[in-house]
Amino acid sequence: MKQGRSLVEIGQELERQRKVRKDFIVDTKVLSMETDAGQSVLSLTSGNEIKRYLVNEVAHQQIASRLNIPYRYYQKMQKEYPELLDQNVNGWFTHNPERRMLRTLDGRVRAFLSNRYRRLDNLELCAAILPIINEMKSASIESCEVTESHMYLKVINKKLKAEVAVNDVVQAGFVVSNSEIGLGSLKVEPLVYRLVCKNGLICKDFSQKKYHVGRRTELAEDTAYDLYSDETLQADDRAFFMKVQDIIRHAVDESRFLLTVDKMREALHIPLKHDPVQEVELLADTYQLTQGERGDILRELFMGHDLSRYGMVNAVTAASKLAQSYDRATELERIGGDILASPVPMLEPRPVKDLISQDVPYVPAVPVLSIAEK
Repeated sequence: MKQGRSLVEIGQELERQRKVRKDFIVDTKVLSMETDAGQSVLSLTSGNEIKRYLVNEVAHQQIASRLNIPYRYYQKMQKEYPELLDQNVNGWFTHNPERRMLRTLDGRVRAFLSNRYRRLDNLELCAAILPIINEMKSASIESCEVTESHMYLKVINKKLKAEVAVNDVVQAGFVVSNSEIGLGSLKVEPLVYRLVCKNGLICKDFSQKKYHVGRRTELAEDTAYDLYSDETLQADDRAFFMKVQDIIRHAVDESRFLLTVDKMREALHIPLKHDPVQEVELLADTYQLTQGERGDILRELFMGHDLSRYGMVNAVTAASKLAQSYDRATELERIGGDILASPVPMLEPRPVKDLISQDVPYVPAVPVLSIAEK
């Protein structure tokens, strides 16, 4: 499992962001973009005041998506013909005006969102769930990080454990992830932590999500205004976070954990269909792995001396620790869970002509049984 910052450092960063972040509800008629040398500045007019912010990549993607401009073409204009990009964006801002939420931080527009977007900020989320985690017996935060797009808390329950094979012990846990900029819902996902190699596996089964959708935020008389949490919004947030607290309390479920362990034991007996190089290439095509990730997974697969599905799962989660970013490392842990959850292959039937020539009764293929079914 890739390590991020300490919980204290996360808290300090979230407090810092709280002081400098700014959110606005704006009519796009008061927005204008100007691009030079690949950098775009978004200007927001509010009364007699003009605020200017650099636009980050996520906000660019969201602007392009909202204006129905293909992003590759958007990038081409940004690089080769910035005046045309500005004409397109500013023209559509004015031609089809609408209310949007701008989220800014450190002088940059970090998100261009719907005015119905519910702000579930990381500091408030931590304040709601950390006391619940502290109440859990034998629970500890194994890894945590705040990136430009997400916050992650990866929690392990050291008491709830099982053996996949002799001396191969795994522990139950969960991952809480949240994006303040519209890149996914607030998620609570089951996590399995393998002690022998400190790999984390995120299971797609049994995950819980809470979406960032709230009531529409209307404009006041001004065409742009700062958006602050008032008492009504705070009460609404309290009710929402109470539901999240209940999800956290039940995030580590023994029966679900044991079902996942059964799948891992089953995966030990499912051989890879192809040679390791071909298996990794097929995996790369399915999950759009980089060349570096392919090499890391192949190396981990050989080092693990296990050419089963379980070996592939462990190779992917081991390679996640070498990922360039914490976001990508977490995504590779999810890919490992996706591989584990994929359907069990059918046994290959022998050719009928061979069966006839050997005078052996023909038996149709049957699915491999799980440990529980056996």
